[in-house]
Amino acid sequence: MSEIHSSVCPHDCPSTCALDVEVLDGQKIGAVRGADNPYTGGVICNKVARYAERVHHPERVLYPLLRTGEKGSGTFRRIGWDEALDRVVAGFGAATEHHGSEAAWAYSSGGTMGLVQRDGIFRLRHALRWSGRKGTICSTIAGAGWTAGCGRISGSDSREMAVADLNVLWGTNPVSTQVNVMAHVTRARKERGAKLVVIDPYRTGTAAAADLHLAPRPGTDAALACAVMHCAFRDGHADRAYMADYADDAEALEAHLATRGPAWAAEITGLSVAEIEAFAALYNTTPRAYIRCGYGFTRGRGGAAAMHAVTCLPTVTGKWHYEGGGALFTNKGIFAWDKSLIEGTALRDPAIRELDMSRIASVLTGDADALHGGPGVHALLVQSGNPASVCPDSNRVRQGLMREDLFTVVHEQFLTETARYADVVLPATMFLEHDDIYQAMGHSHIQIGRAVIDPPGEAIFNHDLVCALARCFGLDHPTFAMTALELADATLRASGYPPAADLAERRWLDVQLPFRSAHFLDGFAHPDGRFRFRADWRALGDTEGRLSPLPDWLPLIDGATDDRPLRLVTAPARQFLNSTFTETPNARKREGRPQVLISPEDGLRFGVGDGALARLGNARGEVVLHARHVPGQRLGTIVVESIWPAGAFGGPGHGINVLTSDEAALPSGGAVFHDTSVWIRAEAEAVTTVAA
Repeated sequence: MSEIHSSVCPHDCPSTCALDVEVLDGQKIGAVRGADNPYTGGVICNKVARYAERVHHPERVLYPLLRTGEKGSGTFRRIGWDEALDRVVAGFGAATEHHGSEAAWAYSSGGTMGLVQRDGIFRLRHALRWSGRKGTICSTIAGAGWTAGCGRISGSDSREMAVADLNVLWGTNPVSTQVNVMAHVTRARKERGAKLVVIDPYRTGTAAAADLHLAPRPGTDAALACAVMHCAFRDGHADRAYMADYADDAEALEAHLATRGPAWAAEITGLSVAEIEAFAALYNTTPRAYIRCGYGFTRGRGGAAAMHAVTCLPTVTGKWHYEGGGALFTNKGIFAWDKSLIEGTALRDPAIRELDMSRIASVLTGDADALHGGPGVHALLVQSGNPASVCPDSNRVRQGLMREDLFTVVHEQFLTETARYADVVLPATMFLEHDDIYQAMGHSHIQIGRAVIDPPGEAIFNHDLVCALARCFGLDHPTFAMTALELADATLRASGYPPAADLAERRWLDVQLPFRSAHFLDGFAHPDGRFRFRADWRALGDTEGRLSPLPDWLPLIDGATDDRPLRLVTAPARQFLNSTFTETPNARKREGRPQVLISPEDGLRFGVGDGALARLGNARGEVVLHARHVPGQRLGTIVVESIWPAGAFGGPGHGINVLTSDEAALPSGGAVFHDTSVWIRAEAEAVTTVAA
C-alpha cells in the first residue's frame, strides 16, 4: 500500500524543490518526485530522487554514542539519552565554569534550510550566553557585492529566464547544482530561440550546453564585467536616460572604464579580445538579457567586488526595464520573516562575541584575532554541519578537534568526519521525519514540510534537542515547550503569512514582488533610490578601504607563483551537495573517485599522466588523487569537484579543503574556496585510500 505526501527539499540549494513523496506501508520511502510547483515544475535532481537510499541507509546513527577510543578514531559505544544529556550538560558546564560562557560555541550550518530546525539553535545559544556564530561560509561575500549596488538581495523573478532572449549563467553550474534553472533556460531556447552564455573557469556540464562559454582565470570576473561595460559606453549601448533616473555617478563610471576595455581584460582574464567583444556585443544589444549570478565567482578574496561589477551590467544597459531582463543572485530579501521566536532574539546580548564559522580552523587552534581576544573554545556543539570536511584549512580544523581540552558534541545523521572527533554523538532526523517551514533562495515560494514517516531508532529533531538541552540547563523560555509545528505556526502568523494548517493545504505561497519592485523600477533599496556604481565598501565592513569604490579588478587573489604555479577551483560535484550524499552508494558510484581536472598541456608540463596519481600541495597541506586530462581546460587552472570524504583520497586520507585558506574575504568575511594556488607532481608510489 502506498500514499503520496507533499514535502519540501531541505538542502542548501536555491531551488528548494516542492516534492511528492511516496510512502510504502506507512514507514518506507519509495519514489520521490518533483511537484507541480510553478518553479519546480516537476523537475528535481537525481540526488533527491534517490532519497530513499539515504533515509534507509544502514549506516545511519540511530542511538546516542559515547567515544571510547582516541579522537578521530570513530570508536564509540551506545548509551541512553539520559546519560547522553547528562554528559553534555556536565561537559558544557565545566567549560563555562572554568572559562566563562563564551568558551562554549554552538556551530551550525545549512545541513537543513528549514527555519525551525536550522535556526532554533540560536535561541539556545542566546539564552546560555554562548559565543555567537557569524554565518559567513556560503553567501556573505556575494551578498555584500549585490547589496553594494542594489541595496536589497532580490532581483528579477527567476521564472523570467523562460522569457529571456539571452540567459547568462555567471559562476554557476545548474546542470549539477540547480536543475530547475536549466529547465527554464531550455524553455527559452525552445520557444524563443534564446541564447545561453556560461561564464565559468572550466567546461562544466552547463558550459558544454552553452552557445558561448567564457572561461576566465579564477578571480578575474570583475575585469570581464568592466570590459563589457566599457564596450557598452564605447558602442552607444549604454542607456544614459535610465542611468540618469536610476543610478549614481554614471559620468565617473564611464571615465573610469575608459582604460578598461577588452585588451586590458584579456590580459587579466586569459580570454581573447575576440571572445570578450563577442560577449559584449551579444549582451549589450539584447534588451531581454537575464544574468543569473552564482556563488562560484564570488568565493575569493575579491569576490564581492566581482559581484558588484556584474550587477552594474544591467544598470548600465537598462536591462531592468524588461521582462526577461535584469539579474538575480537570490531572493532572500523578499521574505518578511519575524524569526524572533525561533531565534530568541530578545535573549541575545550584543556584547557576546560572534565567532566566524568560516574561520573555525583559527578559532579552534587559539588564534587571538579569530577569538576576538576572548577565551578559547572549550565546549563545541555541532548541528547541521560537518566542518572537519567542508571548512577551509581542514588540517587545522582537525588539529583543533583533536584537543583533549575541547569537549565536542555532534548531532548527526551519519558518522561524518566531524562526528568521528566527538565525545558524544547524538542521532538526528532527516527532513521526512520532522516538521518545518522553508523559504527559497532561487525563487519566491514559502512552503511547509510535514513529517511523513517516524524517526528511526532514537533519532530526534534539531528542535527537540534544543528544547531538551534547554530543560537540562534550567531554561524556561516558552518556546522551549513548543513543538516544531507550533513554533512554525507562530512564526508564520507573526510574519503575516497564513497559519501552518492553511499553508499545508495550499502547499506553497508565492510572495514574489510585483514586476516594478522586483526590477527596481520604483527605485533601488538605498535611501536615494539609486543604484550605486560607487560602492560604499566601508559601510559594508572594508574599514581599510582596500576595495575600489567604482567597479574594478584588483589583484587580491592568491595568485600563481613559481612555487605554486596552478590555481585551484574546488567546484561542487554533481552527485554530492557539500558533504551530503557522499554516503549513498549510487552517488559514490556515479562520481567514481576524486579527480583533479587538468589540461593535457599542464599534465605534460608537470609530468602527470591521464589517470595517474597526483599530489597537490601548498603550505597548508597535501592531497593525493587521480588526474584526468581534459582537452580545452584552461592552462594554469585545475579543478577538483568536491566534497569527497577525506578517506576517499590517497595517502593519509585528507580532503580537498586542507588546501584552502580560512583568510576572511573583503569586505566582511566569507570563505575563499576558489582562490587557492598549489603545486602538482606525479605521485611516485601507489597509495591506498583509507576507509571513507
